[in-house]
Amino acid sequence: MTTDNATTPAGPKYPNVSVELTGHDGNAYNIIGRCLKAARRAGLGAGPIAAFQIEATSGDYDNVLQTAMRWFDVS
Repeated sequence: MTTDNATTPAGPKYPNVSVELTGHDGNAYNIIGRCLKAARRAGLGAGPIAAFQIEATSGDYDNVLQTAMRWFDVS
């Protein structure tokens, strides 16, 4: 499992964390909440989870989506 903050062309930082967004409420808070729940279920520690949340909330709606896709396996 990768723990650095570098985004690689190979895929998300945590490909073992699957987040299903298709068919669910698309508001930013729901997206972040689904990502956090999936990260906890996958056993990510408090540090990476907090880092994701800070990054996801540091911009607009597009930033939330882009951050989710950089961090997790989003479908």
